[in-house]
Amino acid sequence: MRDGRPPKLSEVPAFTAYMDTGWGTPDRTPPVVPGAARAAAEHRARLAEALPGRTLVLGAGEAPVRSNDTAYDFRPDSDFFWLTGCPVENAVVVLRGADATLYLPPPAYPGDPAFFTDARYGELWVGAAPGLDDWARALGVPVRPLAELAELGLDPAGLDEETGRTLAELRMYKDEWEVGQLREAVDRTVEGFAAVIREIPAAVAGPGERWLQGTFDRHARAYGNGPGYATIVGSGRHAPTLHWVRCDGPVLPDELLLLDMGVETTSYYTADVTRTFPASGTFSPVQRQVHDLVERAHRAGLAAVAPGRRFTDFHHAAMEVIAHGLADWGLLPVSVDEALSDTGQHHRRYLVCGIGHHLGLDVHDCARSTPEAYQDAAMAPGMVLTVEPGLYFHAHDLTVPPELRGIGVRIEDDLLVTETGAEVLSGALPLAAGELEKWMAAVVENVTLH
Repeated sequence: MRDGRPPKLSEVPAFTAYMDTGWGTPDRTPPVVPGAARAAAEHRARLAEALPGRTLVLGAGEAPVRSNDTAYDFRPDSDFFWLTGCPVENAVVVLRGADATLYLPPPAYPGDPAFFTDARYGELWVGAAPGLDDWARALGVPVRPLAELAELGLDPAGLDEETGRTLAELRMYKDEWEVGQLREAVDRTVEGFAAVIREIPAAVAGPGERWLQGTFDRHARAYGNGPGYATIVGSGRHAPTLHWVRCDGPVLPDELLLLDMGVETTSYYTADVTRTFPASGTFSPVQRQVHDLVERAHRAGLAAVAPGRRFTDFHHAAMEVIAHGLADWGLLPVSVDEALSDTGQHHRRYLVCGIGHHLGLDVHDCARSTPEAYQDAAMAPGMVLTVEPGLYFHAHDLTVPPELRGIGVRIEDDLLVTETGAEVLSGALPLAAGELEKWMAAVVENVTLH
């Protein structure tokens, strides 16, 4: 012992010799989602066809630092995972056409001092760690030590604009395996909504919005990788705030409760679903009035999702309903036609956000696509998207009557475009106010009975 400090273990020969012995072999099966490797191979073939003769280098990325020497949980880059099915931090893939070689940081096993000294790759620190051969067998591609990449002079510096755009536009069309992952994400999310509804009385009693946010996040972590984005729980005057992720307020028993939540599966595909509930279990007349208008807009949007329709069709269909409804309430300073015109848009004061987007590995999927391939394109089978109109009357907005201030309503569903129309993947959650009330009561009753 030097100056009262314990010795550095890696410099104690007797200790290092002892640590080299007496270890069995743990289960080092790579955590590869069934079907992911085959899907990734098909994705690589599609990319090679779109960008023939190219050599591409993509990195999985690294977990960002949370503070000092602690980091957030690692999640691989979405493009990297789409092409590899590999969830390893700091991994790099080199693509030559459809052929892939993965470069991974090797784990440290007994016999290597890093086994007990390296908190990132030492198996004693991180648990059973698959070796490079394990990953090669699981993923069906050659796997080499990451250090060899430097010898090749290749650097995963990031995707150029053309490659990023191409990948985004390829990822718009989900294959059968991807649709299965999204179905699982949505189903788990619907279960998470039920879990949250059961906890409303506990949240009202004290812990508030964060109790419900934590309830869903725990559910998402238990039945998937975690939440696909920061869970939104907005009670009362917080409901009109579009991205209310602070969730630091109370849950008010007589106010609306906006829940925007999505489970991300272990394959990193996420759902994105929103419903607005009365915390009491029953809508007041004015709350129902707002909810009913949003519901009508939502149904108009859903009806406009079909192959061959423009992506923006559901936006315009929902906005027309919203504008007419606001005009009927006397809330537009201009005519409906003027509000809906490109030089008006007055109704958007109460709905400034977009009301739909592609969905997949990213909650706002395919964002690098060109407008021609996204907003201006026709919907096609295999696309998965959201429709999410709402009305957001802020408590300090003096253009609306007092009884509407502080009311926020959003309804969001996830849809798969099919050959003949669209399938609402999140259809297990009701839309109409009365049906939501019945669903809430049934969820609570089920807990009571069991």
